[in-house]
Amino acid sequence: MLVRDPAELPEREPEAVIAAARDQDRPTTLEYANQVLDNFQELRGDRLGTGDCPAIVGGVGRLSGREVVLIGHQKGRDTAERVQRNFGMALPEGYRKAARLMRLAVKLGLPVVTLVDTPGAHPGIGAEERGQAWAIAESIRLMSGLPVPIVTAITGEGGSGGALALAVADRVLACSGAMYSVISPEGCAAILWKDQAAAPLAAAALRIGARDLLRNGIVDAVVPEPDGGTPADPSAAAELLRAALTEALAEVSGLPPGELVARRRRRFRGYGAVPAPRP
Repeated sequence: MLVRDPAELPEREPEAVIAAARDQDRPTTLEYANQVLDNFQELRGDRLGTGDCPAIVGGVGRLSGREVVLIGHQKGRDTAERVQRNFGMALPEGYRKAARLMRLAVKLGLPVVTLVDTPGAHPGIGAEERGQAWAIAESIRLMSGLPVPIVTAITGEGGSGGALALAVADRVLACSGAMYSVISPEGCAAILWKDQAAAPLAAAALRIGARDLLRNGIVDAVVPEPDGGTPADPSAAAELLRAALTEALAEVSGLPPGELVARRRRRFRGYGAVPAPRP
């Protein structure tokens, strides 16, 4: 089910990668949660009295008969909901809610599944004043040492630290129409070329599509999408995601907590490492 050979994935133009990942008809995290999981129950709040961030949702449910904690970015379906949910750009309260749910998973001995679909963390002054950078760093630190299995799927757009804060996992998957990058193509273009119109050029250099992500070891496998892409058949896409998450979770379940954490940390420390030349 999972694609592990980059050669099996088609080459795609940068513009097509960006358009597919940002397609407004891609399913949201809540839509996936209610199709992929049985008896999904959403849980809200960070339990610190600072509110409930609508851009991150989470709860408990059964994945192929197994209890899991699911957390993900929620962009929203229509314009009104997207505005209300900050277009999936989480506030510090959202990452603290995610951290609370991860600690709950440890307490209950449940695996964690995260679905990433965000252009990045909320860039507002208020978010910075309330500790945005600290909240993201704490989420990364927490996930790097969580003693339960973690599987992440990039379901649409994975942007910057706002995405990585929910993606420090034992298995990182990407849907074939998704993208994942340290910075948005527009942000990169604005910095390097002083022109956001150079976004396709930036996207090509960043290698943000599923084929390049798999080839460079940023993701472990790619989740295939239905013919015509996920928006063409969301129900079929949800079933493909269910099977992929189940398969990936089975690969890491049963490992001792110490080995699980050691492998996870080793995986992320290997990002960007260049193999030593052969003598």
